Amino acid sequence: MTAGSLRVGFAGTPPFAAEALAAILGAGFAVPVVLTRPDRPQGRGLKVVPSPVKELAVAHGIPVLQPATLKTPEGRAEATAVRIDVLVVAAYGLILPPAVLAWPRHGCINIHASKLPRWRGAAPIQRALLAGDAGTGVTVMQMDEGLDTGPMLLAQATPITGEDTGGSVHDRLAGIGAQLIVQALARLESGALRPVPQPEQGVTYAAKIEKSQMAIDWREPAARVADRIRAFDPFPGCTARLARLPEPLKIWRARPLAAAEVAAAGPSAPGTVIRRSGDELVVACGEGALSLQELQKPGGRRLPVREFLSGFPVAAGERFSCAGEEKSEA
Repeated sequence: MTAGSLRVGFAGTPPFAAEALAAILGAGFAVPVVLTRPDRPQGRGLKVVPSPVKELAVAHGIPVLQPATLKTPEGRAEATAVRIDVLVVAAYGLILPPAVLAWPRHGCINIHASKLPRWRGAAPIQRALLAGDAGTGVTVMQMDEGLDTGPMLLAQATPITGEDTGGSVHDRLAGIGAQLIVQALARLESGALRPVPQPEQGVTYAAKIEKSQMAIDWREPAARVADRIRAFDPFPGCTARLARLPEPLKIWRARPLAAAEVAAAGPSAPGTVIRRSGDELVVACGEGALSLQELQKPGGRRLPVREFLSGFPVAAGERFSCAGEEKSEA
């Protein structure tokens, strides 16, 4: 096969995938078809908008298919009628049945946002941050019928710092994934791509994030609560409800304090505001305390704590409910 003759199909939906598609196009690979999820209503106005992948494909004049499912012959017929050599998959959102995995002659290659076999599944970035992992990465893998179980083709690691959020890690991994997929396709063209089975040890699963996990449980250690806040920034966000309010606030940024830093306040029930000043709102946790740095009231915007408190006073002694307390009190 001569360089440049590889016909690359692409299946993906969000910005993570769009960055990979842009890199594939920039490298000069022919992309005869793009699959993405059907357009959906978004935002408060529920305006129907195309996915980032669709926008990019349309801008490049690439045919776009948006099947609701690929599980039926009717749902996949239009796609599989297109001749491609390989299908690149990145955060597509639909399960690929065996008939689709067998469609391209080189099979399907997935860009997965973790160092496999750790964090197979739907939410690897958030799960890595929630677990307090020191690092993560991207794995380009040959897809099989399992959940992210196929052999690895390329991988690259990256550290997770104490300042990282779900958003910053996402953006970094999107860039790494875009670079790796171009390398993988070049090696596929030259015949130099070699699959390596995933290790049997170290398998973990990154289950989908549920809305119920947004609520902060102040009974947890401060460092663990801070990890949750970072993991859920920018989506779906962490929530905390003051007893006097019907709707929860969103907490976007916070710094864990060691027990010694809050010892003078004495013991307080988890969720209690133990210190409040112009630029500080400290809340007791099960271990240590959390200094809230950025908050958002319902219908408002994200604000640094000083600006937030100037328009939304919170007093020392007030208490945020712990996750599950409202349900248990009902």
